[in-house]
Amino acid sequence: MEERDREDARPSDQETLSRLTEREREILRLIFSGKCSSEVASMMHVSKRTVDFHLARAYAKIGAANRYQAFKKAMDLGLLDFEA
Repeated sequence: MEERDREDARPSDQETLSRLTEREREILRLIFSGKCSSEVASMMHVSKRTVDFHLARAYAKIGAANRYQAFKKAMDLGLLDFEA
């Protein structure tokens, strides 16, 4: 497959964002605000395993392998908006 065909097959930013559930977005925002999975779990009254499950699903949907990549991609997508 040519490079151009691969680029055309990639989802747009809007498509990528629409794939994330509201829960996944919420967890990403909390994680990127500096909270660890255990803190997020406590705040949301769920288990840490549930938080990690949602994170893994979100990472897969946005094409990230770890928190650093997910943070960078979320910034690129406009998912996060930090005040200066």
